Amino acid sequence: MIAFTSQLGIEHPIIQGPFGGGLSSVKLAAAVSNAGGLGSFGAHHLTPTQMREVIRDLKTATAKPFNINLWVSRYDPGADEMTAAHHEAGLRQFGAIYERLGIEAPPMEPPDDFSFEQQVEVILDSRPAVFSFVFGIPDAEILRECNRRGVLTAGTATTQEEAAALDEAGVDMIVATGSEAGGHRPSFLRPAEQSLTGTLALVPQVRNITRKPVIAAGGIAEIRGMRAAFQLGADAVQIGTAFLACEESNCPPPHREALFTPSAARTQLSRRFTGRLARFMSTALLDELENSPSPALPFPLQASFNHPVKTSGVRHGDCSLLPLYAGQAAPLIRHRKASELMSELISALS
Repeated sequence: MIAFTSQLGIEHPIIQGPFGGGLSSVKLAAAVSNAGGLGSFGAHHLTPTQMREVIRDLKTATAKPFNINLWVSRYDPGADEMTAAHHEAGLRQFGAIYERLGIEAPPMEPPDDFSFEQQVEVILDSRPAVFSFVFGIPDAEILRECNRRGVLTAGTATTQEEAAALDEAGVDMIVATGSEAGGHRPSFLRPAEQSLTGTLALVPQVRNITRKPVIAAGGIAEIRGMRAAFQLGADAVQIGTAFLACEESNCPPPHREALFTPSAARTQLSRRFTGRLARFMSTALLDELENSPSPALPFPLQASFNHPVKTSGVRHGDCSLLPLYAGQAAPLIRHRKASELMSELISALS
């Protein structure tokens, strides 16, 4: 652990999980970094210009190291444009929901026009301490250039097979994310449904095949989970849902409050909100979508159809309309401030 923290220039082997889809915040990432951990910002949805602004704001908010996270694969096959067939398929799933809520269906607009490679240029220019990524492995030249510019790279694996591929590619560290984790399952060698190894099994498997630092993620929300991860051979822990519940995150208040209710104990994996497999709290809306005879569209087209519903939920403060990302450790969450969560975790490291 000492070697890991020295490598990153942080005080404690605690990493805040990066949240995509607008749930990350400069305030949360800076709070974790300033407390001696590694704050993270999920930027996969941001344009290069927006990324530069976020990184500038992070450098203003903290002088400590922080992590920027991107998605290597930004589109599923066949999802680079919205066709008439896609639009009709989306309406078969969401039409009744739109009518019930009195909202309009999304137009047939093209997806965003920036690429992962353009986002990486911002990483290379801005040089955050850590560049983490999910859903694949960047080209070798990108990894070499990160190394040349002093940017540490962290790839994410959901299986031992993926960890071996990351190790061979030459990443600096590997995030072993178990199926307990909230949010998307970032598998890239096999379908996510076939890559659901739990953290307890995955971390030692990854430890066995690499000398690189291993970061345990999934099902860790408090001291006991953190200690267990270290016993399994992890060099650090990455904690997502417990930080998402903190007031410094950009989580909508109804979502945040839901994480502190008994309903947080029931989660499920689904493609129905975004088109990629992710773990959410179970809701009547998710059940309704799961029961649709029409299959989910590929990412990000499915997310385009869910967006008006999510927007309505945020506007009206209605958590029943939100994609309630949550890991299986959500019932263990107790803290509403990042400083309090960090203090408790740090106290167990001494």
